[in-house]
Amino acid sequence: MARKVTTTLQDDLDGSPAAGTVQFALGSSEFEIDLSERNAKKFRQQIVPFIEHARRARTDSKTPAKRSAAGRRRTVGIRAWARDHGMDISERGRIPIEVVERYEAAHKR
Repeated sequence: MARKVTTTLQDDLDGSPAAGTVQFALGSSEFEIDLSERNAKKFRQQIVPFIEHARRARTDSKTPAKRSAAGRRRTVGIRAWARDHGMDISERGRIPIEVVERYEAAHKR
């Protein structure tokens, strides 16, 4: 038996049919909202004055993200735990997710 599923977007503001999803970020949070063409245009018109006076955020991937002291301590702890449990882990670089998951499972409170 064949099945056909249709997804219809509804404007999150007024319930009318939505033309698409608008994505935006504020602070460290990302958002998306389904809007009709009219409401999407209104949204963009409202935000334009702020965008015109803003500067682009630096997203240079060559600049490493700064880690907190607590994050560094956690990384050192995970590496030590992994070595104590016979896992071959490098001194530097990203810790494999499988190792982090095993560490977290062993340290659940």
